Amino acid sequence: LKMSWFWLYLPLHLLTATCLCHSIKAPTTSSQQSFKTDLFNFYHSLILADGKETTIHLLKDIPKRYYFVLEEGRVLAPFSITVTPCDVPIEWSILVYKSPPGKATPGDHDTQDVSKSQKASGMVSTIFNYKGNSVETYMGMSSHPALYLLEFLSTERDTHITVYLTSDTTSGHLYPELPMDPRIDVIGIGHTTVTLTWKHSPSVLQHRDSIQYCLLVNEKHNYKSLCAAETAIRSSGMKLPPTLALSLSPYLLEPQQVMILSNSELSIINKVSSGEVRQVCVGTKNTYTVPNLSPSTQYYFDVFIVNLLTNASAAYTGTFARTLEEPEPKVTELKDGKVIHVVLDGKRQKFYSLQYQARHKKIHFTFQLCQGQVRVHITRNGKTVASENLSGLRYFSLKGKLLDTYLVQLRSTEESNSSVKVQASPHFHKPLFPLLPESLKIKSFSKLRTCRSVTIAWLGTQEESKYCVYRKRIEEDQIWKELQSADRCSGPETRHKSEKVLCKYFHNLNLQRAVTTETIKGLEAGTLYLFDVYLFGPSGIPVRYHSKVVKTRKKC
Repeated sequence: LKMSWFWLYLPLHLLTATCLCHSIKAPTTSSQQSFKTDLFNFYHSLILADGKETTIHLLKDIPKRYYFVLEEGRVLAPFSITVTPCDVPIEWSILVYKSPPGKATPGDHDTQDVSKSQKASGMVSTIFNYKGNSVETYMGMSSHPALYLLEFLSTERDTHITVYLTSDTTSGHLYPELPMDPRIDVIGIGHTTVTLTWKHSPSVLQHRDSIQYCLLVNEKHNYKSLCAAETAIRSSGMKLPPTLALSLSPYLLEPQQVMILSNSELSIINKVSSGEVRQVCVGTKNTYTVPNLSPSTQYYFDVFIVNLLTNASAAYTGTFARTLEEPEPKVTELKDGKVIHVVLDGKRQKFYSLQYQARHKKIHFTFQLCQGQVRVHITRNGKTVASENLSGLRYFSLKGKLLDTYLVQLRSTEESNSSVKVQASPHFHKPLFPLLPESLKIKSFSKLRTCRSVTIAWLGTQEESKYCVYRKRIEEDQIWKELQSADRCSGPETRHKSEKVLCKYFHNLNLQRAVTTETIKGLEAGTLYLFDVYLFGPSGIPVRYHSKVVKTRKKC
């Protein structure tokens, strides 16, 4: 900005007037006091950059001032100022100091009197003021050189704002343009989804490669700017990546954040105390279905049009919607002694419900965890009687009254699918599963390993039972997959015949001696093997021990 006229005229004029005001003994008039205040405001102000977005930090109840001077020599000088509050409402105003006709010289100022100083104070006027937390833009036009003073004040708490001044209104906009109708329309509502649409920004049509839409979803309220949304999340004790994280840039996330990338869309889910705040960038699509919402919950939706080159954004008018109530879950009847195999969807995290009506006072529930992690919740006539995470084989023996109604609810506790087998029967009913040892671990003996054989051991019970041993050759990179994805409910029927090693019967009335060992021969040197043991009870349903991986010696 050219400020030649300002430095030649205004400082000398103001300084001379200041000296005269101090040298006169007469009582200070209100106009003189106002003029002194104007001088103070100017000399405690900072220059506001033209054509650049400036971040300004405000302390509570302490005004902050910036000034700028319009270029001299232009007949009509247009300019615009955009202020974006990033938190609480603020007050801001624009004051203008106009230059009188003609330029004064230093000699002329020496002969000025108090009355002229009082006239100078009349050259200051307030042309705009605003109070609130909306993004506000002032557009003005000046026909003569002038100095402008911007004053900002926060009366609620310390905060920050962004200010954008430009005197070049012909070379494009820093902020993307909003359409004539900037509202977001809700065109579909489901139990866990909401579908939104909005009108295209003119900026998308002109600069498709550098513009994209970003959506913010939360359960508290709408945000009037992306800056305000990020500030609210930070105030919850989080650190956010830069705004460009919304534009699919691979920024590192905090522990409280989850990043999901699918179909070229980036979702950043911030786990804050007040719920989830979800940020999703969808490119230049103007219709989007928000997935994975909770039923019967009110959500607030904001769409921001983001310029990837300048990081500047503009906000559509936010909207809100309430998802539909979840329908009553389907309840499956449990019958005496019948086994039900339940597969649980980890992504939806929904309960699977089973109902059983007691025909005896004592009831026996059996759960065999097949895959994943499952939580079980059992109620009797609406009151909780058991609730825990399942592990391996689990029995619940419950005592109640005839015709009591039991409700069993199962849920996967991880994102991958889980499965479990369930049986309900009277307490005296013949057990479906065999009597189990204290541990289902298989032990290998390192000292007994050779290049061609491996010795393993496992615990048995006091009950005569059948045990079958299987082996499988695997590679190093298959270990994790084999151990994690194993279906613990599957029996030997799923194994290849060549993997079978042997079957044997044994038991011992003395539990301390109910241990058996087996040496598996005919193996290859320096090779990894996966060993499984299956236990068969009277009913013939197997229980699988925890798989054991052992490597034969390379050299003997």
